Amino acid sequence: MEKVGVYCRLSDEDRYKKNKKDDSESIANQKSMLLKYALDQGWEVVDIYSDDDYSGAGVERPDFNRLINDCENGRINIVLCKTQSRFSRDMEVIEKYLHNKFVEWGIRFVSIVDNADTDNEANKKSRQINGLVNEWYLEDLSNNVKKSLKNKREDGLFMGSFAPYGYMKDPNDKHKLIIDENVAPIVREIFTKYKNGLGYHKICASLNERKILCPSLYKKSTGSNFVCCNFDYDTTGIWTSDTIARILRNETYSGTLVQGKKTSISYKNHKTKKVPKSEWCITENAHEPIIDNETWYLVQRRLKNHHRPTKKNGKVHVLSSKVYCAECGKIFMRNQCDVMGENGTKVKRAYLQCKGNKRYHTCDNNKSIRYDIVENYVFDAINNLLKKCNQKLLKEEFNETLERQNRQDTLITNLNKEKANLEKKINESKLYFKNLYIDKMKGVISDSDFAMLREEYTKDVESYQNRLEDIAKQVDKMEERKENSKDIESIIKKYKHITKLTRIIVDEFIEKIYVGALDKDTNTREIKIEWNLDL
Repeated sequence: MEKVGVYCRLSDEDRYKKNKKDDSESIANQKSMLLKYALDQGWEVVDIYSDDDYSGAGVERPDFNRLINDCENGRINIVLCKTQSRFSRDMEVIEKYLHNKFVEWGIRFVSIVDNADTDNEANKKSRQINGLVNEWYLEDLSNNVKKSLKNKREDGLFMGSFAPYGYMKDPNDKHKLIIDENVAPIVREIFTKYKNGLGYHKICASLNERKILCPSLYKKSTGSNFVCCNFDYDTTGIWTSDTIARILRNETYSGTLVQGKKTSISYKNHKTKKVPKSEWCITENAHEPIIDNETWYLVQRRLKNHHRPTKKNGKVHVLSSKVYCAECGKIFMRNQCDVMGENGTKVKRAYLQCKGNKRYHTCDNNKSIRYDIVENYVFDAINNLLKKCNQKLLKEEFNETLERQNRQDTLITNLNKEKANLEKKINESKLYFKNLYIDKMKGVISDSDFAMLREEYTKDVESYQNRLEDIAKQVDKMEERKENSKDIESIIKKYKHITKLTRIIVDEFIEKIYVGALDKDTNTREIKIEWNLDL
């Protein structure tokens, strides 16, 4: 007597199930049909394998793997399903087991509705075509789901499973965020402290000392189902530098929803990959912001070149990571030395020296410069710039900036048009290949012709994909330039004259400061400023 393993699968949870441990009606119907068929054939049913709420893509199914293990160990010699698609919709899985491993293990595969039977060599081509059609179904379904999610994101709907720290989902609309006033002040505190020069460590220490719950523990305290992988809720639960960094970089706090940064590799492979910035779904003013625009901008500017705070007070000095050597291009290091003050007592004085000379001994710019001299030079330079920038000059410079941005917008538009055309060609090539494969299965074209045409198809698609990657990189660079481009007029209006040099002002105005070598004859050195403003 033949020993049969009955396999049933359903991908969507049946709404009529009494609870999740009960079999769905569809699974129950599959079992009834298959058991009756096995009885009519006089086969012995060794076991019933049932995967409810599992997709037919891949092999990540508990009872499917149990079935395969029993096949390999000789416990059964027939696998019985309602349709071939119940066993798998993945063409690779069909080929691996139905036409390879099952043949090796002496296993017969039978499906009732579509008459698949591996003992019947004549219907092998139909099984392969069915496998291909089932795979296309999975691909189309995956694409439709992705398009649906993308449309919702583009409409400004929040599609995340959990709201970011500082927000909660609106009870009346789960796709809209509202401010959680219980912890929003903590988010504002983090941004303000970082903007004013405090480092990650000092911010964490302040929050931990006051026993403020970190985001994961706060979510748990509110009854959320949020689970943080590899996190011991009972023994840990403190604020860390990584947590602060993630919060400071999260655009959600500025009122902007940025979604679709990652996607699964394919409908078969659920590992994620990064999506080009040009394809992100960005919705401005999607919800009420926690952080004002100016604070957000200044924090992001500082984050681009995160500076190490001093050990004594945890703050970043105002010229940190801004001063560079004009000779070798390496950064100037800051050190403090004990010097004799005016009243004869020792005082601390800060100096800057080229790292290329002090640490690597590769630069001739070997004389240090007093930190306060550079600081005073920058202070005067900014005020001189503000004084010279009259409204007429500002207007001309602003118009030039606007014209340059318009040129960039035109280039981005043209690149996006080329991208859309390439994506259309890729889709047309996929359809062509599908038809080509069917012709091969039907014997319309020979295997050698198919191999030749497949090679041409692969080369074309690879060239399209490579160009798409190049376009994505170009668009990202241009978008970054647009983001970095500042409205000169608004900055000059904000700072008519400065009375004190702060880290915020330095970040606003200055990209880099270059200090030249000391001229022994004149005992002077040249200092140049590379401005942030698009002058």
